[in-house]
Amino acid sequence: MWEQSQTPLFSGLIRHAQKKPLQFHIPGHKTGRGMDAEFRDFFGETALSIDLINIGPLDDLHHPVGMIDAAQRLAAQAFGADYTFFSVQGTSGAIMAMIMSVVGPGEEILVPRNIHKSVLTALILTGAKPHFLQPEVDLELGIAQGVRVETVRESLNRYPNVKAILLINPTYFGVSMDMASVVQIAHERGVVVLVDEAHGVLTHFHPDLPQSAMDAGCDMAATSVHKLGGSLTQSSVLNVREGLVKARHVHSILSMLTTTSTSYLLLASLDAARRNLAMFGREQIERALHLARRARERLNEIPGIYCFGREILRTSATHSFDPLKLTVHVAETGWSGYEVETHLRAEFNIEVELSDLYNVLCIVTFGDSEETMERLVEGFRAIAKEARAASRSPKRIFVPSTPVLAMNPREAFYADTEVVTLRAAVGRTISDMIMVYPPGIPILLPGEVVTRDNVEFIEENLAAGLPVQGPDDPTIRTVRVINKP
Repeated sequence: MWEQSQTPLFSGLIRHAQKKPLQFHIPGHKTGRGMDAEFRDFFGETALSIDLINIGPLDDLHHPVGMIDAAQRLAAQAFGADYTFFSVQGTSGAIMAMIMSVVGPGEEILVPRNIHKSVLTALILTGAKPHFLQPEVDLELGIAQGVRVETVRESLNRYPNVKAILLINPTYFGVSMDMASVVQIAHERGVVVLVDEAHGVLTHFHPDLPQSAMDAGCDMAATSVHKLGGSLTQSSVLNVREGLVKARHVHSILSMLTTTSTSYLLLASLDAARRNLAMFGREQIERALHLARRARERLNEIPGIYCFGREILRTSATHSFDPLKLTVHVAETGWSGYEVETHLRAEFNIEVELSDLYNVLCIVTFGDSEETMERLVEGFRAIAKEARAASRSPKRIFVPSTPVLAMNPREAFYADTEVVTLRAAVGRTISDMIMVYPPGIPILLPGEVVTRDNVEFIEENLAAGLPVQGPDDPTIRTVRVINKP
């Protein structure tokens, strides 16, 4: 464990900066002297002194043999992986690299239908053929949960040529499936198990959180350190278990997708965040769990508000639950989640992770305190009171059907198309992706047949003011559909 107290990359950058070498390399601001003065003063010369590039003494993320290599080895030990690769392209870049390293054109992969858009991007880039796993949907909350193990087994029997399966651990809303059982079933068939672990960086460091992908025996996991683990935004890791996949090949694919001008600020923050998690993660997470549990109890005392907890484990597909995710169900107030979000912002200066038609998601980390949680609970209490005074009827939960995939997403994306109104697209095969971001789960994917209820769902989100996006037309009035033969 003493090695985990070291930060070879961060410390190496500090030593280099302290030498104050004369710089004739990028970045052109040269420790801040060549940039806007207001930004420099705000950002700080100390941080700018390590905003460097892959010169000889500082190693190279694309071919690490020095301090970056040492930092990644320590990260692998900390996360329980055989290899860990740093990503400055966020978890989206790591997810794309993970998928592109195991499937190619025409090869088959199982993916949950509630995938992040980065998974779809990887499917379009590779030309792989997806078979969708249907997650269970909580019709009372209006959110997708986990995928049942039985669903995975049935799909593997139905599609014997599948090369890989992608899981989500945990979902955006904090629920996790039984990954260890899926790993056993998949590995018996030589199928690689990949994990979108964007919201699971803490799982390896506390027993009260869902099992981590590496602990469950998965082959690869793309993990956001910045989301919950304390590194800078856009910094993530790709954890690899050697065996069914080759780490060197994975690194080669990740390198293809990564800028050659890698940010050493992001890399250093990963090194430091890993140290903090390895050395102090358990006690810090324990404190955050205490704050989240108490907040959940108090939120559930508010009339019209429901924040689910471990009772969600009664859902057949839910194997474990992350209490640090406070999903506040507000449909009973008659207000949409987006309305509650805007009131929290305008009246209490509180920003949340996301809202949808029925819920508001708040994330608790070890950056929180009794004071921050008190403000959050009191904000919800006041808004619930306002909503009761408005005397609106509870919102009806509307969950659209899952569209049929009629064409490979890559083929649909590059197909000959025409532009039609959204309503005229019903019954046609769409070429666009349409989603609300966050969370970035597509309502419609390229290659799916547009249904009337999905159009109505999109229109309801637009009417509520939620950030619907994806098509060329930012208003979503028109979309691209495949030309009829």
